[in-house]
Amino acid sequence: MKLQSNRAIWSIAAAALLACASASAAWPDKPITIVVPTAAGGANDAMARTIGQALGVALKQSVIVENKAGANGAIASEYVKRAAPDGYTLMLGYIATHAMNPALQKLRYDPVADFEPVAMVGSSATLMVASPKVKANSAKELVAQLKAGREPGTYASAGNGTAPHFAAEMFKLSTGVDLLHVPYKGSAPAVNDTVAGQTQVMFPSLFTAMAFVKNGQLKAMGVAGSKRSELLPNVPTLAEQGINGVEVSQWYAFFAPAKTPAPIVEQLNAALNKILADKTVIKRLVEHGAEVETMTVPQMRSFMAAEQVKWKKVVQATGLKAD
Repeated sequence: MKLQSNRAIWSIAAAALLACASASAAWPDKPITIVVPTAAGGANDAMARTIGQALGVALKQSVIVENKAGANGAIASEYVKRAAPDGYTLMLGYIATHAMNPALQKLRYDPVADFEPVAMVGSSATLMVASPKVKANSAKELVAQLKAGREPGTYASAGNGTAPHFAAEMFKLSTGVDLLHVPYKGSAPAVNDTVAGQTQVMFPSLFTAMAFVKNGQLKAMGVAGSKRSELLPNVPTLAEQGINGVEVSQWYAFFAPAKTPAPIVEQLNAALNKILADKTVIKRLVEHGAEVETMTVPQMRSFMAAEQVKWKKVVQATGLKAD
């Protein structure tokens, strides 16, 4: 009886493997959708469309970019979590959806258990920016003016649990200044209101802020990272201005629903890594402030595990809470 039972188990396993191999062999035979957790027109959206266009050519299949903004990326994350694990629905997740926000509050998705990490895209430094209406021209000057009560103190974020939220709260903790948090539904409206002076300060990614800084719509006050940006060499880091402990590198990566067949995940990883080695794609991303960095699937798994630990520790150390 035991022998028959074992044979039955092996038969079921073999059939499952055969079905998986058959499905992956035919993949892709219909359009692929990349779900973006932010509104159209933002940095994540631009990145998804640049890479998605190249992915369509590489896989000889249509690639559709679908924006599902809201709830600080939770709507998109829950949607992809529930999608069929067949390689036809991907998500361009980032540090907020898969590390920061889950560390800050209980969500209806697990950033590790509910997803297969597919490929790393890269990262972008966090840049402290201010409205042109702000009189200060550096983070150090702004801190002095805020403490003297000569500047109104509000900061915009892309929502609770996003990198701009974390960075601003770390900045407040380091400097002792009082800044009122004004959360938005994505980086695009948050940046727009900072440009208009409705809010005074924001900590977007360099990828998000670069165009606005170049055309004078935002003031670059300091880099929230370990080194200056090659794109803005005259802008000092916050640490150079005496503001320590505010280092936030915002990463971007592709994810698929959990249980997506390994051969499909590996095929996607290889295709995306090849695309991200293309000089034209690299140039487009770098010009906007993103630094391309690729990983294998095992490297992605290790990276994701480390990120969960890192940002939970930050939340514990700072006492950060969702507004």
